[in-house]
Amino acid sequence: MTTRGKIVIGLLIVVALYFGINKVVSSGAVFKKADTQSVLLNSIELPIAAGSGNRANIAVPLADLPGTTPTEKGTPITWEVMAWNSQMAGMLANGGPRTTQGSAMAANGVDLQIVRQDDVAKMQADLVKNAADLDANPSTPGLIVSIMGDGLPGFSAVQEQLKKVGTQLQIIPYSVGKSFGEDKLMGPKEWLDNPKLAVGKTIACYLRDGDQNIALKWCADNGLKVNPDETTYDPEAVNFMSASDFLVAAEKYIVGKPEQRTKVVNGKNTGVKIDVVADAVATWTPGDVNIAKQKGGLVSIVSTKDYSNQMPNIMVTTKRWYDAHQKEVAGLMTAFAVAGDQVKSHPEALKRAADISADVYADKDKNGAYWLKYYKGVSEADRTGEVVELGGSKAFNFADNLALFGLEEGGTNIYASVYKTFGDVQSKLYPKELPSYVPLDQMLDLSLLKNMQTQYKGKAVAPADQQKFAADDEIRRNVSKRAWNIEFNTGQSSFTPAAEQQLNQLFDDLVVAGNLKVAVHGHTDNVGDPQKNQQLSEDRAMSVREWLQQKSTSAFPEGRVQVYAHGATEPVESNATPTGKAKNRRVEVVLGN
Repeated sequence: MTTRGKIVIGLLIVVALYFGINKVVSSGAVFKKADTQSVLLNSIELPIAAGSGNRANIAVPLADLPGTTPTEKGTPITWEVMAWNSQMAGMLANGGPRTTQGSAMAANGVDLQIVRQDDVAKMQADLVKNAADLDANPSTPGLIVSIMGDGLPGFSAVQEQLKKVGTQLQIIPYSVGKSFGEDKLMGPKEWLDNPKLAVGKTIACYLRDGDQNIALKWCADNGLKVNPDETTYDPEAVNFMSASDFLVAAEKYIVGKPEQRTKVVNGKNTGVKIDVVADAVATWTPGDVNIAKQKGGLVSIVSTKDYSNQMPNIMVTTKRWYDAHQKEVAGLMTAFAVAGDQVKSHPEALKRAADISADVYADKDKNGAYWLKYYKGVSEADRTGEVVELGGSKAFNFADNLALFGLEEGGTNIYASVYKTFGDVQSKLYPKELPSYVPLDQMLDLSLLKNMQTQYKGKAVAPADQQKFAADDEIRRNVSKRAWNIEFNTGQSSFTPAAEQQLNQLFDDLVVAGNLKVAVHGHTDNVGDPQKNQQLSEDRAMSVREWLQQKSTSAFPEGRVQVYAHGATEPVESNATPTGKAKNRRVEVVLGN
């Protein structure tokens, strides 16, 4: 055969092999095609809904749910959590009590062990021990604990112990969710219409933490005096009964066992002994459920559905571990973001998260259906037949976190207001236990969250929850009413320099109560023409509204703040004295639904 003939035959053989192999491969006989496309859960980039670009219409596709087999690889981290439904996104991100195959956490190289711990003091002790262990052995697994955001000022008392082992407290700049009704003050129904009936009564709670903060803020908003000493009884104030955790607080009401206290009047010990019982409870699920089912008789007086920004789930660790593990922290945040969108968008994902919660919390009589039910929040009859609200939480996604920490356009750092509000309250009430608290900027570094924001700038992400208010919707039920002596220049609606402090405090207070409408009522003294006073009171109330809206358009969207004018028609003191006139020149702020 000639050389040319050999080349032609060789080409024919190559062509035959090419088409033959392709046919075999496409038949599936050699390589079987997967039924579904695998998804790597390490991105929060989401598709834009077809035909719009409207953020509200962005749909999050359902990803494969995580498996049940632990990965047993990745960077080991322990996450201590209370039994708290705000952690649903974290549960799904991990896939189980320990990171599972196919989970978002595994995709980001983290091997997370979730451990229940309801005792805040033990959380503090564990952080100090972990810091010492890390000092001795840098390869020690890191420890992260979740606490109520408004409770962090009190929790920061651990800072002094951490400094002794060479480190300090550090916040993970990402929240997995928040309480939305679950944490509450439960009291007699009569308190709803007349908060003053709480005077001389006693509230059981875990002191210097989130639940007590709800009760304290409600008292402050309604002008009720509180007795911070849990060992005495003041008949002219709201008293507190100390409990070791939120479940024990509920138990104190259910059992009704009296505590003997020393009676005080005007701050002086009378030497009289008196038995007090828990008349009300500050608690959360399942504490509220236990009260409803085992005794009843208490309703939700105020909750985190009203003070909707009060209780984000805040995770803290030690700065030593945080600085050495930036990649792992970013991985945690990404996994939480991916799972947050899934839990918020898909019932299947939420149900799976609830089942994982049941495994982590390990209460034998509370399965996934129990935690799912009270994550959503329900109204049901208690043991006395009274219909009560129980449970209620929300999961956060990436956009919710931008809103929480003020990184969205026109936003404000909501968490900074929450932290300062309750840090000031706790420090004022408990100067011995909490003489000061750690400034937030010493613990919070938003660099990693800003990096994520930059990474995804211009790309579509699922939107944050936004509260909307109808401008013509009047407040139908007051949660609180309080007078503010904000100083105005004489005869004008402009503020004096001294008004700035009061306005900033008002701002923080109203940011905490993010779900409530605000009514600003303007009042004057009786000096001058009544018609001019009427207009002046309106102008002053409008000045307050404009100041709030200019400071934060996200916290005070259109329709949230309403203005009312009363002139000199509703004095609270006599106008015969300068002191009385000064008290009558005021604005009153009503919060309500």
